[in-house]
Amino acid sequence: MSVADPITPVKGPGAAMARDAAPRPSRASAWKAALLDRASLIIPCVMLAALLGLYASLRDGVFTIDELNLDTAAAMTLLLAATGQTIVLLRGGIDLSIGGMISLGTVLAATRFGTDPAQATAWAFGIVAIGALVGALNGMLITVLRLQPFLVTLATWSILSGTAMIILPTDGGSLPTGWTMFGVTSWLGLSTSVWLLALLLVFWFWFKRTRLGIAIRATGSNERSAFLSGVSPIGINITTYGLSGLFAALAALYLTTQTGAGSPTIGKDYILPSVAAAVIGGISLFGGRGGLVGTVIGAFILTIIGNLVFVLEVSSYWQPIVSGIILLVAVLASSIAEKSARRSLS
Repeated sequence: MSVADPITPVKGPGAAMARDAAPRPSRASAWKAALLDRASLIIPCVMLAALLGLYASLRDGVFTIDELNLDTAAAMTLLLAATGQTIVLLRGGIDLSIGGMISLGTVLAATRFGTDPAQATAWAFGIVAIGALVGALNGMLITVLRLQPFLVTLATWSILSGTAMIILPTDGGSLPTGWTMFGVTSWLGLSTSVWLLALLLVFWFWFKRTRLGIAIRATGSNERSAFLSGVSPIGINITTYGLSGLFAALAALYLTTQTGAGSPTIGKDYILPSVAAAVIGGISLFGGRGGLVGTVIGAFILTIIGNLVFVLEVSSYWQPIVSGIILLVAVLASSIAEKSARRSLS
C-alpha cells in the first residue's frame, strides 16, 4: 500500500473486531525479521572492511584515533541527514526536502546568530523547530491530501531552497567563534563528532524499541496490518517526516560548525547521499527493514570513497561514479542475500 493512500479509520464496534482479526507478529516472525536485518549488514560490513584495507595500504595511520576523529567529522553532517532519511525509508517513504532544510538552516545560522550567545542559542532551537514543523507539514500533506512523498518533498525542497536564496543569495555570513570551535573540541582524545555519533547510536537503540519506533517499522512492512493493530497512518507520517526535518536541521547546524558560513545551495549535496548511505547500509526502499547501524556504515563507506579519491589524486568527478557503482552493487547483493536468507528461514 502506498504512503499516499491512507486507510480510512475503522470506527465503532468493528474497530475492536478488526484489531482482533489483524495478524499479530509471532515470536518466530520477529526472530526471522531480526535475522534478515543482521543479514542485510553483512554486505556493507564487507565493503567497509575492503575499502579500509585499500585505504590503509595507501596511507599510514588509518587505524588511529586521529583518523577516526577526522573521518567522523567529515561524515557527521551526512550521518545526521541520513538518520532522518532512515526513519522515513523505514516507513516506506522518501524525503527530498532535507536538502532545502539544510540550505535554509545554514543561511539562517550565518545571518541570524550574531555575536550574542543567547541569541545564537535561541535561533539554533528555532532552526530545529522549523525543520520539525516543515517535516510535519510534509507528512500531513502526504497523508491527508493523498499526495506522493516524492512530489511533496520535491516541492518543499524547492520552496526551502528558494527561501534560502532570498535570505543569502551567495555563500557567506558569519558565526560566533565559540560556535565554530564546537566542531574541533575534544574530550578524552575523542572529538565532538565521535561523541555525537555515540549519542546518535544510543538514541537509535532506545528509539527502535519505543512504541513509535516499532510502529514505524510495522507500518513500513505492512500498512494495513499495522492500521488494523491500532496504528494511525496520519500520526505516523506526521511524526516520521517531522523527525526527518528535525535531523536535517541538526545536520545544517553541525555543518555550520565546520564551514563557519552559510550556503543557499549546499543542501543539494546531501539528498542523494543520505538515501545512498541508508540503502548501502541495508535499508529497504520498500520499508520495514534495516536500521541506523547500517546507515552509519553506509555513510562511512561514502566518506572513505572520498578519501581514496583524494589519496589517489584522481579527479573528484570519479567520486559520484564510484559511489554509484557501490550503491548498485550493494542493492543487488542485498537483494540476493535477503532472498537467500528468506529461503533458508522458510
